[in-house]
Amino acid sequence: MWHDKKISVIFPTYNEKDSIRAAIEDFFSTGYVDEILVVNNNAAPGTDEEVGATRARLVYESRQGYGYAIWKGLAEATGDLLIISEPDGTFSGHDVIKLLAYSDDVPVVFGTRTQRELVWEGANMGFFLKWGNWAVGKMMEFLFNTTLLTDVGCSMRLLRRAAYEKVAPQFKVGGSAFGPHLMLLIILNRIPFVEIPVNYRKRVGESSVTGSKWRAFLLGIEMIAMILRYRLLSWFGWKPETTGER
Repeated sequence: MWHDKKISVIFPTYNEKDSIRAAIEDFFSTGYVDEILVVNNNAAPGTDEEVGATRARLVYESRQGYGYAIWKGLAEATGDLLIISEPDGTFSGHDVIKLLAYSDDVPVVFGTRTQRELVWEGANMGFFLKWGNWAVGKMMEFLFNTTLLTDVGCSMRLLRRAAYEKVAPQFKVGGSAFGPHLMLLIILNRIPFVEIPVNYRKRVGESSVTGSKWRAFLLGIEMIAMILRYRLLSWFGWKPETTGER
């Protein structure tokens, strides 16, 4: 609980069998997290057994894609404050406290992994990923005239339930570009937000996206195209809920 508000954490999982139990215990150990929902998105064999040894609740999403897993987790969560993260060892449960502190001031808190002092040795945040995420964030910040944005790829973030319920009917992207899609929906709906630095550690195992520079590059191009499309359409009076994209 945080100021009488129930806290839910959503963990999508695909290839995190070797790290998921430790991540669950890490987040529960803060003393603030009331429930953790693990969304099995066609996860590696043995993942369910690892989750079953914890207090986390397991749900399933058969549609492949990071976005679809997050949709499912958010829909199943019962908390007043909803935290999205990943169980691959990169994020620290300690940073839950930071997100919660800022949630008193704004409905949405985005994490950023671009603070050098908080990027741990061995973390996958080299020149290409760091400055790529920074450049796309600055592009979004400039085009939509928002507050500071430095990392569109950070998947640790918090939403108050009212903010989630506002944008949920507008979810359209089920793949890896869901992160910036959610950011755009927050911006287009004029929901106040702030970005704060979080710890970023070495991943346990290999990411199916950022483990390959080529896949990461293609994802970056997809993000840029989406940002430009949403900006152009919004100039002509387009609203997020009118889109038919899937």
